[in-house]
Amino acid sequence: MRTERINLWKDGEYHYPHAFGFQPNLHTYLHEDQQLHPFILIVPGGGYTHCAEGEGEVVAKTFFRRGYHAAVLTYTVNLLYMEPLGTQPLQDIARAVRYIRHHQESLFIEPDQLTVLGFSAGAHLGGSLAEFHSTVSDNRYPTISARPDRLVLCYPVISSGTYSHQRSFDALFGVHSSKELRETMSLEKHVPDDMCPVFLWQTMEDASVPVENSYLMAMALRQKQIPFEHHVFQHGRHGSSVATEEWANQHSTDAYTLEQVYAVLEQVKANTLIPADKAYAEEQIQKFDERRNPDYTDPKHIPNKEIAVWVDLCDAWLKRNHDLK
Repeated sequence: MRTERINLWKDGEYHYPHAFGFQPNLHTYLHEDQQLHPFILIVPGGGYTHCAEGEGEVVAKTFFRRGYHAAVLTYTVNLLYMEPLGTQPLQDIARAVRYIRHHQESLFIEPDQLTVLGFSAGAHLGGSLAEFHSTVSDNRYPTISARPDRLVLCYPVISSGTYSHQRSFDALFGVHSSKELRETMSLEKHVPDDMCPVFLWQTMEDASVPVENSYLMAMALRQKQIPFEHHVFQHGRHGSSVATEEWANQHSTDAYTLEQVYAVLEQVKANTLIPADKAYAEEQIQKFDERRNPDYTDPKHIPNKEIAVWVDLCDAWLKRNHDLK
């Protein structure tokens, strides 16, 4: 396996004010056999406040073992709800897809086999790219499309309406942003005619992002006659990732997806960044400092054989629809 960190922006291209030295990036997990493989870009969730480490490397390795090249995207987040993200995460993921396509031959990627696979808010970001890719220009890759060939949405944040995960939209647009602004990124309202095929899954017991989000997306895809597959499992909590023993026992010794989070919290600790909500910031310091312990495992990570089959279902769907455009 060949692993590499790739920064997405050159000097002068990236300006998010709460980056504090962080640079959006890809971590690759590539086969070294010089054979063509389909590619999966993994987009962790985290409510647009962090990129969850349990939805990164372990997912990449899971699909790598099934014959895919993979990369994990660590995109811009808004931990303290102080600097609305706007379109910055969308620009990050669009640049990532264009970079991958630009290097398709040297990376030995099968043509037209680039899948974006996102979790929770990362699924919202992947869905945003699938819907709004044509609105994101790029001076470095002006002629390369950012449209995914396939899209996988795992317990996705979709709607800004009744069933919204409001905190994701708070991080994107600001705590006091308008209903109208939030609706501009309510994905069920903006499915284009050229939407790529979609695989969705969620659980009925999801207490963080209501299961109605995936139903709303499925209905919107159906209305536009976009090919999709939709699975709803009865049991399982939000954030279950691949739901395996490997995932549940994962330690945070290489939590590269949390780089920006730690950079922000170091500023808070040094009193060079004064949080709008000091109590919340202290909670984040305690939570993320705990994750720096090499022996830390998340007690919420509980294996679930029932929903772990989503990987088999997704793999079969991708291979069955290999030639579906």
